[in-house]
Amino acid sequence: MSNTNKLSILTKGFLKENAVFVMLLGMCPALGTTTSAVNGMGMGLATMFVLVMSNIVVSLIKNLIPDKVRIPSYIVIIATFVTIVDLSMHAYIPSLYKALGLFIPLIVVNCVVLGRAEAFASKNNVLDSILDGLGMGLGFTLALVILGGVREILGSGSIFGIDLHIFPGDGMLVFVLAPGAFIALGYIIAITNKINKKFQKA
Repeated sequence: MSNTNKLSILTKGFLKENAVFVMLLGMCPALGTTTSAVNGMGMGLATMFVLVMSNIVVSLIKNLIPDKVRIPSYIVIIATFVTIVDLSMHAYIPSLYKALGLFIPLIVVNCVVLGRAEAFASKNNVLDSILDGLGMGLGFTLALVILGGVREILGSGSIFGIDLHIFPGDGMLVFVLAPGAFIALGYIIAITNKINKKFQKA
């Protein structure tokens, strides 16, 4: 495969096939964990680790897995790496672990992870599967950081805990709450669609 195609695999998850803003996958963590940019980044990086590692294993053993147990096998592989992430975060980043809570184990059933294992890693070589996992994972992380950043700025007037002194008060509380996640996500999706249409016309 040419370098251009490899670059395409790596970058498609950023805008063209962004899991959150274009394909609308992984909505639970996208809406539930993005009360701040830090939480969004933590969730995104945890998901990216699982994506890359599960893609590697699925690509390596794809010919050994019987077709009838393909999906259950992928879920077991994914669950293994989710357990590693869960225990590592609990041990080394307890504050982030507490903030993300139940959403860390729920990476097991994240459509993004299972979807890439089934649609890409099971049909491609290890290197391309790593690039796909990195690209989709970075795109997912970027989406969560943007969504978390927008909500944090509008909700509390800060970003990554740094007070920006935008609002005289405490910001717009609605963006810290669940309805604010839907409002912010809707506007970001609209902007993403507009950008993608411009690229398609160009």
